[in-house]
Amino acid sequence: MKKTTLLYVMAASFSWTANAQFWDYSEPVKLKGTINSVESEESIPVFSKDSSTLYFVRTFNKANKGDANDQDIWKSTKQDDESYSASERIKSLNNKFNNAVVGLSSDGSSMYLLNAYDGKKDQTKGISFSKNERGNWSVPEPMVIEGLDIDGDFYGFHVNEKEDAIIISYKGPGTKGEEDLYVSTKSGEKWSSPVHMGTAINSSGFEISPFLSKSQDTLFFSSNGFGGEGDADIFYSVKQGGWSDWSAPKNLGSRINSPKFDAYFSYSGKQAYWSSNRDDERSDIYFIEIFMPPPLEIECSSLPATIYKGADGSIDLMIQSGAAPYTFLWSNGAITEDALELSKGEYSVTVTDAAGQVSSTSCFVEEPPMLIDPVLVLDYENYEFKHNFGYNKNKLSVSKGELRKFVRSIEKDFKKGRAKVTIRIVSSASQVPTATFGTNEKLAKVRAENMKYDLMSYFKKKYADQINIVVEKTVVGGPTYEEDAANKDKYFPFQFVELVTE
Repeated sequence: MKKTTLLYVMAASFSWTANAQFWDYSEPVKLKGTINSVESEESIPVFSKDSSTLYFVRTFNKANKGDANDQDIWKSTKQDDESYSASERIKSLNNKFNNAVVGLSSDGSSMYLLNAYDGKKDQTKGISFSKNERGNWSVPEPMVIEGLDIDGDFYGFHVNEKEDAIIISYKGPGTKGEEDLYVSTKSGEKWSSPVHMGTAINSSGFEISPFLSKSQDTLFFSSNGFGGEGDADIFYSVKQGGWSDWSAPKNLGSRINSPKFDAYFSYSGKQAYWSSNRDDERSDIYFIEIFMPPPLEIECSSLPATIYKGADGSIDLMIQSGAAPYTFLWSNGAITEDALELSKGEYSVTVTDAAGQVSSTSCFVEEPPMLIDPVLVLDYENYEFKHNFGYNKNKLSVSKGELRKFVRSIEKDFKKGRAKVTIRIVSSASQVPTATFGTNEKLAKVRAENMKYDLMSYFKKKYADQINIVVEKTVVGGPTYEEDAANKDKYFPFQFVELVTE
């Protein structure tokens, strides 16, 4: 069994989703340039966020700091022709023991490294970090993961892009086989004890070299416990809930997996990389070009409800382009492609395709106007109300007398189905002078406005959309004042408010 003690992390710009899968892609080829060599073994590619710098592990190379079996960290820079330049060792990060990059922060300022560097005589099994200081990497400092106790020669780490989770491959508590996958999460500045990631992705064999997608819902790893093409195959699994709840692993297929050892899968931009010894005794780094699906484009059209206040309208959603399969979420909670049994209103939908592309649109469902029986229309009456005020009086109560009867009559018509009522107000004041209001014109206006306010207050709770109240006119009328204010018969008929419906 060919294995290595290393794993890695990187920031990927290609988004995998819960429907994780490969699209069409090119035939696998060895990485361009001089990274792959005949005498050495190259593995575990880790890229900077923009893919301009590649960090990788080179084993069995005379330039390595330790003996012939030592693993050192090397780096290479991407050229204009997409190949990588001549490689160089990173002296400050390599000692005589096995070294590897196991994670990079998204901004490139932090690097995570295999093992804790501990003097010249020994090193502790674990993980360290280094800071980029003006282009140079600082002396690695150990990280403490509570309860982590590694017993054995095969283990590795993977730090996610958010730097708040570390996936560990080792033989730990509850391991089913040779090595299982565990996770440690960060809370504040502390890392939790490793938790077993569940029986769905851990077999009686080994599970190594995990890589978590940028969206953190798809985990790639290598295993010899789920069958496949050869010694170790690359699988992926989709997160179902918590860190210990994953879907059954799916094999990436025979074009990527060979009859030999395939592991350390990652992707950067539109390219995916992994390590394989399919063509030689020692491993090289291979890559594929991922052919992205077309952009997700959608539109919709609607059919109205067939009756007023009906709920049989519908929206037909049309997907113009994207990558199947698709998921749908409507504003009313529906998850089907088309929305059915809809009443009047606007409905929006968000579509996510299998490539993780998201698009939203909305459509409005109409309804026909309310049908009114002509016979019932003839039955509706128009009502009149008139009240004469005493001197300077200007307000009435809708809860008393004839005004209450007037408003209740209108309310009964609404309940029968009357669609609309307009109430027109005419208000008058006599010629008797008013010290309280200054002018009779103002008194007439106050009487009208008070009536309008009281009527609106009465109808607004239930029938605000069906009532229309208009002040038709305000007047001052009657005979000229002759110092006889007590003559009610003379002036009383011209102090009134009158209401008429239509």
